[in-house]
Amino acid sequence: MIVITGGAGFIGSNLTAALEARGEANLVVCDRLGHGDKWRNLAKRELAQIVPPDRLLEFLDAHAREIGAIFHMGAVSATTETDADAIIAANFTLSLRLWDWCARQAVRFFYASSAATYGAGEAGFADDGSPAALARLRPLNPYGWSKHLFDRRVARLAERRKALPPQWVGCKFFNVYGPNEYHKGTMRSVVAQLYPLVKSGAPARLFRSYRADVPDGGQRRDFVYVRDCVEMLLWLYDHPEVSGLFNLGSGKARSFAELASAISRAAGLEPSIEYIEMPAPLRDMYQYFTEAPLAKLRQAGYAAPTTSIEDGVADYVRTFLATNDPYR
Repeated sequence: MIVITGGAGFIGSNLTAALEARGEANLVVCDRLGHGDKWRNLAKRELAQIVPPDRLLEFLDAHAREIGAIFHMGAVSATTETDADAIIAANFTLSLRLWDWCARQAVRFFYASSAATYGAGEAGFADDGSPAALARLRPLNPYGWSKHLFDRRVARLAERRKALPPQWVGCKFFNVYGPNEYHKGTMRSVVAQLYPLVKSGAPARLFRSYRADVPDGGQRRDFVYVRDCVEMLLWLYDHPEVSGLFNLGSGKARSFAELASAISRAAGLEPSIEYIEMPAPLRDMYQYFTEAPLAKLRQAGYAAPTTSIEDGVADYVRTFLATNDPYR
């Protein structure tokens, strides 16, 4: 049995689909579906159970002998969320409880960290999981801090070689885009938000730059197709000898202007971009550059190439966004 928390969410539902495609028939999703269309992320899946988050630990205890791995993808993931108590309860406290449970039961544990832990990038983006390296990072918002807090606790436990699951992997996801992100509202990727606008014939709207050394549209991020992230997760799952904290990204920073142009071309249109003001509350928390060094993952043995934004956006648009059924 494999348990996927946040399994109805964006990355979680793509991972669930990939596990099912590989023949894993005993998949358990832990998530809340609510009143919207989030259920559609799972509509094509065969599942053993769907467990509400407040019953998760009870479920784990009842099925301890059957569970081989937990993929902890669930989180309060909005970078604009301001309720720090709710963020800590979901992203730190529950993560600690799952870590402790996996250590006691000798169950493999994979969890979602985030590139938001790197803050503005003053200390770089190397996925050095040592306590000293992590102590130098300065996240810009409560979400990034909560993920960083758990990374630091894991690093200390790993250093002491105390109470560890048999395999543990922290995944620092960068700017992921792809199918099944539609329920995320304003937290959807730029691709999902801009495509309907571009398709209608309107210009793609991007935030202006507020730094003299960065032109409008020149802000750069590591945009990574969700398919690549899932392939990396599956590779890590297939290599139980590998543990640690890893970047999961494309390995190449690209500009928002380049991304907007890729969206237009995927829609069969010439690029047109309009620059708009960034909301004032976001300006002090904005990352102007992110890039995922993949050397650590490569050294562990992962060799597959990553997908360019031109190829990834084209596949996302033509296989999903431009169809009557955009769900994976």
